[in-house]
Amino acid sequence: MDKTGDTVFRRVVAIGYGKVTGEVLRYLDDRRAEYGYKLDFIEHEVHPFSVTERICAERGIPFARMTDRKELAAYLDGIAENALIVSASNNFLFPASLVQKENITIINFHNALLPDYPGRNAPTWVIWSGERETGITWHYVTAGVDEGNIIIQKRCLVGEDTKAYELTEQLMDLAAGAFRDCFDDVMARRADARPQGFDPGRRMYRSCEVPADGRFRMTDPPEEIYRLLRSVDYGKNDIFPPVRTTVGGREAEILRYRKITPDKRREEPGTVYLPLGASALLKMKYRLAGDGAEAV
Repeated sequence: MDKTGDTVFRRVVAIGYGKVTGEVLRYLDDRRAEYGYKLDFIEHEVHPFSVTERICAERGIPFARMTDRKELAAYLDGIAENALIVSASNNFLFPASLVQKENITIINFHNALLPDYPGRNAPTWVIWSGERETGITWHYVTAGVDEGNIIIQKRCLVGEDTKAYELTEQLMDLAAGAFRDCFDDVMARRADARPQGFDPGRRMYRSCEVPADGRFRMTDPPEEIYRLLRSVDYGKNDIFPPVRTTVGGREAEILRYRKITPDKRREEPGTVYLPLGASALLKMKYRLAGDGAEAV
């Protein structure tokens, strides 16, 4: 099986949401005539900014929304033909009974360089840990979470001011490109996948976890506070609750923050400034607990 277009997969099922899933879905649709597979898409987690339903409508791709885990597991278990399941930005844990079926192959996108940072919200933990480099991984799915053999990885730098939503966007672009790069090898079952070689006791990051429990003290190093704020900043996506601290003996939540030059400092109600090195300030706008508006 050396030429492009040869494959045992008669069906491809894409699961996920968001930008990378949209790019993957378009590419799968572009290649389906060449390979002759049936393509359908499942949205398991409803996402407010997902474009996949529109893509499916425009391209005539069957679309299904299955938020119930048992329903989705039963649907996938009912696939009879040889199928490739492409899991992109998808948090559904595939049952071991499905992973072990001979007619099913599953590949997954993870937004970190496995074996490091397995589990949820990897960009958050990469930033919080002060990493200067990260990347993406496409890997085969096994019964263990983020444990399967690595198909392809791509790397990128993490800047000193990078926010979680910015890193996420960058990783999605990397993932889409990497998927295109490895697609033919996956379809022909000739991908040179390698074991992760991880420590069985490695930490698994969970969705309920927040760096530093989402709190800081005003006496903490400003660089650490800035890193915390950036690590949980997903823009309009409220993945984490607001970071909290204590101001004047009262509980407060951080509403906005910016790194600014000292000449832009203005004395404003409900605002605190901390030095960031010799030439910058961390500006934070806060609201005191119990107040319906920003602190005054």
